[in-house]
Amino acid sequence: MKETLKKCLVEFIGTFFLVLTIGCSLFPNGQISFPPMAIGFILMVMIYAGGHISGGHYNPAVSLSAAIRGALSWKDFFAYAVTQCISGFLAALLVKYLVVIPPYSNETAYSIVPMIICEFLFTFALCYTVLNTATSEDTKGNSYYGLAIGSVVLVGIIATAGTCYGAFNPAVALGILAMGIAQCKLICFTVLANLFAGAAAAGIYKLTNNN
Repeated sequence: MKETLKKCLVEFIGTFFLVLTIGCSLFPNGQISFPPMAIGFILMVMIYAGGHISGGHYNPAVSLSAAIRGALSWKDFFAYAVTQCISGFLAALLVKYLVVIPPYSNETAYSIVPMIICEFLFTFALCYTVLNTATSEDTKGNSYYGLAIGSVVLVGIIATAGTCYGAFNPAVALGILAMGIAQCKLICFTVLANLFAGAAAAGIYKLTNNN
């Protein structure tokens, strides 16, 4: 139990800073920012900081893919997922206090099918990258996994701008909903796409890897 609590604390910290960075970079109180880079880099940094303790998931979809792959116990998966979602929600509340979110931002709407496709594909790419760089015996002990994972998110946000929320993460999706910048119906589709993508990535990993 003590080990699980340590891991959950690390997951809480990493997810918190991820969602906080998303909100503060999207609405930087009039200052110039480049959100994709800020988001990709904070994810990379938090993975390097906590990856050796908890795996550095900060994402229920990633935790799901790790559990299906066998790199995470199902008990820890549920603890991780709850922790990540609570952390994302609390970070979103802090964002609402720190920055001015335009009142029109909650009117953002996307076409459902393209949104689902983009969220699925780049969540798949994210989880597939995590499994191959951070859980495989063939790449054990490498020093590039954090950069690879952060880069997937950076590229995904740039590539899908205007088509989906670019969450690729149920905890992030819940966070942006709490910020008031997303529609509940679209967030439900986003979360489902993220989770299915995580499961699909785990399935492909098990088909293509021997460990």
